[in-house]
Amino acid sequence: MRLLEPILGFCEEIRAIRRDLHAHPELCFEEHRTSEVVVKKLEEWGIPLIRGLAGTGIVGVIKRGESPRALGLRADMDALPMQELNQFPHTSQHVGKMHACGHDGHTAMLLGAARYLSQSNEFDGTVYLIFQPAEEGGGGARRMIEEGLFEQCPMDAVFGMHNWPGIPVGNFGVRLGGMMASSNEFEVTVRGKGAHAAQPQKGIDPVMVAVQIAQSWQTIVSRNVNPLEPAVLSLTQIHSGSATNVIPDEASLIGTVRTFSTSTLNLIESRMEKIARSTADAFDADLDFKFKRNYPPLINHEKETGFVIDVLRNLVGDENVDAQVEPTMGAEDFAYMLQAKPGCYVFIGNGEGQHRSAGHGLGPCNLHNPSYDFNDDLLPIGATYWVNLSLAYLKKA
Repeated sequence: MRLLEPILGFCEEIRAIRRDLHAHPELCFEEHRTSEVVVKKLEEWGIPLIRGLAGTGIVGVIKRGESPRALGLRADMDALPMQELNQFPHTSQHVGKMHACGHDGHTAMLLGAARYLSQSNEFDGTVYLIFQPAEEGGGGARRMIEEGLFEQCPMDAVFGMHNWPGIPVGNFGVRLGGMMASSNEFEVTVRGKGAHAAQPQKGIDPVMVAVQIAQSWQTIVSRNVNPLEPAVLSLTQIHSGSATNVIPDEASLIGTVRTFSTSTLNLIESRMEKIARSTADAFDADLDFKFKRNYPPLINHEKETGFVIDVLRNLVGDENVDAQVEPTMGAEDFAYMLQAKPGCYVFIGNGEGQHRSAGHGLGPCNLHNPSYDFNDDLLPIGATYWVNLSLAYLKKA
């Protein structure tokens, strides 16, 4: 592995920043303190910046030479509404908020690259350092784009990175095409007629209707979707009733759908609604059907993915780059940026959790787990990757 010596030299500073951010997590569009930490460091290193995109978003601008070529490097900043179980010194100081996805580490890695690049004259062009709010369900990437990110910061390509537990430290995963799924949610309300539980003939039981709908929905992926096409329909909540002897008026079904293609998503939504409405009609119940499309699938572009693979192989060796990493049904709003600009998204290995300090929770070191912690050994690796990517993309003629 060919890590940059200057980055290794100031890695302790970046580590301190990461742990400070972990101790002070902020939810989507509330990243005020986090943004100030980023601003302070960029200003300290003499990097011009743009503030206010998507409220708390920050873009650092490092320009060298006369070339119009430019690329964007993106890190997300927000935390999750979770209670942390870890008890090590840098555990969350905010009840019900936690960096359980490693965005503290993503921000720190990009800051490490920013410090190196601020002192470098090895490239010709512009590097845009995109510190994005609200990835965790807030669509911060989409809002930055809507508020003029790519107009104010014209770039030829944009790149993203996420830590990935289970991939060994020093390894990367990437793939051409679909790498992460679309994220969509539904909420269906069945409206029946309440009655005494001892006299069910006098009511219309929405619970039984909901149960029939839930069971029938499970045939959509297994019997309507092409078996070669990835798709997930997960019913995650059923709500109804308040007493053991009362048939309620309503029952609701809530959950998520994940796909890699719009055509499959269209099919699932259509079948879900038809099944739900037909079932409700059969029981003389009414029904409200809501289906919300959130993040689109994340699709890596061909030219940029090939370029990234070459950069990664030069950094960690061919044997440590999985260029056909298994895609995930998880979602990521960097997908919006890849819809607007060519680019590529990679996974950087976070290991299996052995890095966690004494006092960590009993759970596994998985994303969105209350015992998770970002692996600080990634900081110089990720920062070096960002620098090498930028220097290779903007190499002098």
